[in-house]
Formats: sequence, C-alpha cells, structure tokens
Amino acid sequence: MSKTKPISRCALIALLLAAGLLSAGAPAHAKAPKKSVYGAIAVNRDTRVVGYAYDFKTSQDAKRAALKQCGEPKCEVLVTFRNGCAAAATGRDRFVTMTGVTQDEAETKVMRKCGKGCAILAWACTK
Repeated sequence: MSKTKPISRCALIALLLAAGLLSAGAPAHAKAPKKSVYGAIAVNRDTRVVGYAYDFKTSQDAKRAALKQCGEPKCEVLVTFRNGCAAAATGRDRFVTMTGVTQDEAETKVMRKCGKGCAILAWACTK
C-alpha cells in the first residue's frame, strides 16, 4: 500500500489557476469594462451653424457625423471627446471648447475659459 503526500493549499491553488478553473482577475460578478464611445462638435465659424454627434464607436465616425449634421462646406470639428461631454462657447469672434464628465462640468469650464460676453453654442454627451 503506497502512501501519497497531501497537496499543499498553495500548490492546489496554483494547479487550479493553471487549469483555468480559477480566475486571478476580477470576480465573475464584476462588470465588464465600459466600452469607449466618442462624440464631436463641429461648427461653421462664419454662420455659427452647429453639428454634433455622440455614442460612436470611433472618433473618426463621430467627426464625420458632426460634420454631416453641420451640413455646410465651411464646417470644421472644434472638439472630440470620449466617454463624457464637451461644450463649445462663442463670443467676440472666438470659439472655446472644453470637455468634462458631465454637461454641467463642460459648460462651467468653457464659460470660465471663454470669459464675459460668451455664450454656450453647443454641448453633447455620450450616454
């Protein structure tokens, strides 16, 4: 009759990890990482016509959609953002953009940066 040596707890855990039966990462009930989504704001500086886009898979797609919504040949992308918000303000021949986690944060930051005589031109947020 042969005697076998009991396996240590550390050795058992290592064996289960190697076999893929245990995960060293996040628990099974943990949420999957949030996918990145993108947005953009475009404007024609002469006419102040605005286009915006949000919840696109790529920054490039968001830019294209904002330009398309703006719809004028002189439209240009002022700002892009990812998993958050952006705001654009204008005043006295200037355009200022800022990003933030929320609409309020983006608007507060852009107004602070733009100064007196400015107004919010557009904002957009990803969902």
